[in-house]
Amino acid sequence: MRIDHFAGDSRTNRERMLAGDLYIADDPENARLAQRAMRLADAYHRAAVEDEGAARPLLEELLGSLGEGAFVKAPLFVDYGENLHIGARTFANVNLTALDVARITLGEDCQIGPNVQLLTPTHPVEPGPRRDKLEAALPITIGDNVWLGGGVIVCPGVTIGSDSVIGAGSVVTRDIPAGVVAVGNPARVVREIG
Repeated sequence: MRIDHFAGDSRTNRERMLAGDLYIADDPENARLAQRAMRLADAYHRAAVEDEGAARPLLEELLGSLGEGAFVKAPLFVDYGENLHIGARTFANVNLTALDVARITLGEDCQIGPNVQLLTPTHPVEPGPRRDKLEAALPITIGDNVWLGGGVIVCPGVTIGSDSVIGAGSVVTRDIPAGVVAVGNPARVVREIG
């Protein structure tokens, strides 16, 4: 028996996704846009191998916005790219994984270590048929002048305040205020930055 998860809701799965509501991920429009993102990310990686500066137009085409002087070291992995916004002078090291099902905003002057994961998708955890194929997404917001150490994972819906440092390998499961150092799994504030 097929379950109609969205009886009475005329929105497309993409519209539900962008609204932060439950949706079915295998929507044809989402699949087309994800394929586009994969092609552009691959082209950016290949072009960056030859000339990082010349590859920038591909990155600009892939992302929602890319601030002046911002740089992303290839390879970069995204779901759609168009929901990833990177502020001026922000640097992201290799293997940034930004599952941008919802908006991801990186502020200005951020330093993003290698192998950082910014994860917006969530899945229902209650038992029953609603779990099948459904997911939702929550935005991630990272303020200005934030440092994310290598291997940091930022979970859906998290905001990290400006002027904060997240230690390498930390898993950020809840909001982090401005002007602090946070470390661990889950990340906890260990001190203020003076």
